Amino acid sequence: MTAHPSAATTPLPSGSAGRDRLRPRRSCLAVPGSNPRFLEKAQGLPADQVFLDLEDACAPLAKEGARHLIVDALNNGDWSGKTRVVRVNDWTTHWTYRDVITVVEGAGPNLDCIMLPKVQDAEQVKALDLLLTQIEKTMGFEVGRIGIEAQIENAKGLINVDAIAEASPRLETIIFGPADFMASINMKSLVVGEQPPGYGADAYHYILMRILMAARANDLQAIDGPYLQIRNQEGYREVARRSAALGFDGKWVLHPDQVAAANEIYSPAQEDYDHAELILDAYDYCTSAAGGAKGSAMLGDEMIDEASRKMALVIAGKGRAAGMQRTTKFEIPES
Repeated sequence: MTAHPSAATTPLPSGSAGRDRLRPRRSCLAVPGSNPRFLEKAQGLPADQVFLDLEDACAPLAKEGARHLIVDALNNGDWSGKTRVVRVNDWTTHWTYRDVITVVEGAGPNLDCIMLPKVQDAEQVKALDLLLTQIEKTMGFEVGRIGIEAQIENAKGLINVDAIAEASPRLETIIFGPADFMASINMKSLVVGEQPPGYGADAYHYILMRILMAARANDLQAIDGPYLQIRNQEGYREVARRSAALGFDGKWVLHPDQVAAANEIYSPAQEDYDHAELILDAYDYCTSAAGGAKGSAMLGDEMIDEASRKMALVIAGKGRAAGMQRTTKFEIPES
């Protein structure tokens, strides 16, 4: 059978320097960059992505030291199988440029992405892109390899999200930051990610869909933000299911107990994954010379065509990226 492309193997745009922009990000673990114990523990957790945080998780007096702890952890730790990200401080602070220079010069070859918080316009992404390019050229690193993750955390950022998503070929993800966003629009709730009292519908639907549309229009991933009630597992699952149902690729985790839930919820069900792979195989066969070069065919009681193939590619791509194994095999139909 001909190999099928998937989300995990989609060709990259020019300037991406061979990066896997659509790598697995079902679970994105936040780790305080100033805490050596947490930096060590995170290496052994089954999260798809780990981001070492220099922003909210670090007190102002701890930020400078945290930069060096992060460089040491990236260079000497075992991050096998994980996407390695550092969240720097946002451009409105005086820490950002030094965060980027220290971390990238010190650990660039062992770093996959820089996460930029509180992005409000495309120029902020472009500025980070330019700084990364200058560092890479100065240090002799591969230019363009380090990606950017943009976090949308206020009303201005959401209004400009389309331009932000187009701002740089380094971009890999658009992330929803619910806590700061809720504050920026005066939402009547103190529980991050939960529905505000007095509103009968989903208060986050528009925000999530705007982020998702901007991401998908530019072949980027969309990531849901944190759920702060770390002991409320069912609450986390309910919020995660909401964005997963829309098509989001993953969600932040703030505690090891949330990792398994994220990996499960943002992976296809085994039945759906098997069915998607069968659709791809069946369509591949029916459009081949051996299958009669037909534009559509029957798979059991279901008619499949090119539209079916596109839908199946999404599910199969997510399953493959998650390391899922098929439990069914396509059988050539009898003539």
